[in-house]
Amino acid sequence: MSVLVVGLNHKTAPVEVLETVAVPEAELAKALFELAGFDQLSEVVLVSTCQRTEVYSVARRYHPAVGQVRSFLAEWGGASPETLTSHLYEYHDEAAARHLFKVAAGLDSAVLGEGEILGQLADSWESARREGTSGPVMATLFRHAIEVGKRVRTETAIARGTTSLSQAAVALARSELGSLEGRTTLVIGAGEMGESMAQALAGSAKSSRVLVTNRTRGRADELASRFGGQALDWRDMADALAQADVVLASTGAPTTVLDAQIVAGAMAKRSGRPMLLVDIAVPRDVDSDVAELAGVTLFDMDDLAEFAQRGMDSRVREVPAAELIVDAEVARYSDRLAQRQVAPVIASLFERAEEVRSSEWERLSAKLATLDDEQRRSVEALTKGIVAKILHEPTVALKAGVGTPMGEQLAESIRTLFGL
Repeated sequence: MSVLVVGLNHKTAPVEVLETVAVPEAELAKALFELAGFDQLSEVVLVSTCQRTEVYSVARRYHPAVGQVRSFLAEWGGASPETLTSHLYEYHDEAAARHLFKVAAGLDSAVLGEGEILGQLADSWESARREGTSGPVMATLFRHAIEVGKRVRTETAIARGTTSLSQAAVALARSELGSLEGRTTLVIGAGEMGESMAQALAGSAKSSRVLVTNRTRGRADELASRFGGQALDWRDMADALAQADVVLASTGAPTTVLDAQIVAGAMAKRSGRPMLLVDIAVPRDVDSDVAELAGVTLFDMDDLAEFAQRGMDSRVREVPAAELIVDAEVARYSDRLAQRQVAPVIASLFERAEEVRSSEWERLSAKLATLDDEQRRSVEALTKGIVAKILHEPTVALKAGVGTPMGEQLAESIRTLFGL
């Protein structure tokens, strides 16, 4: 069996492809159930964020498992496997661990050093545990990945400055307008990203007004009160747009929530004042046709990635140090995994030997009846010592061969020779 990851991200696919395969939180359980139903996958964790959709699994057979995950992603996204294949990557075993560790470290994000991904990985793993699709292999992998992410951010400066999509979205708006002071900003969506954007606004130069709207009014009220904003009903979106100079959108909705007609209606009430929209949702919250409206500037995830790239020089210098940590942790993970794989062989070997020893002891019990208790204990200790000495060299050899082809051959030979 192999640890396998198949997926696509902001580097391999444009936002219009990413949004087709994105799995909303409301549909995550359904997607996990479908993946767990494939005969070649025994454990599954699904990571779907605005930057990536990746399926981590324990594959019974590598190539059939890859094919099943590809088919799932293509069907989910409404595309043929052939169309999607050019955007997909796949890694197994050590390479899969390395990829996940780099993701956790923020080395594979649009914003280098991004911290939000750690929480997203933890949430993805927890969802899989809750749905019963994650087992011990995925638990070991994801627990270690989160440790790696924390270590990289503690021991390097890769998380210095703007290191989240939400911070980047606010920074992009500020860069385009020169300042947010005196502006009205509308945050659409009060989920994790919406909260992060509201926090970024509160931590930057104060805008005169922050509006928050969300499908669930209670969540909008909570977020607005925490960051000094004003909550609005979802049905009042058109009025909110008419007031907003800046719109920051991230709802997690399966389809767009703003189209050209809605935005055009809002622009008609703005007396020629321009509007800037930053859409960091995948699937997109804002229809691409909105960009064609006079006075409207629209940025999406692709634009945000390009903006973030321009401001990361200082963090780029931290990449070699971060990658050294990832390399060391991959080696540690591989060693731990190999040790766990050989441990059952050693345990079975000793169990088999003890079965033989106990059986012989029982068979000769009548002949040993004349021994007193102390003599019986001495003989039993002697037989156990002989077994331990005989098995010492095979055990040492098994441990020394961990993670090598020779070690795998030795483990298989011991299984065969001892009938394990």
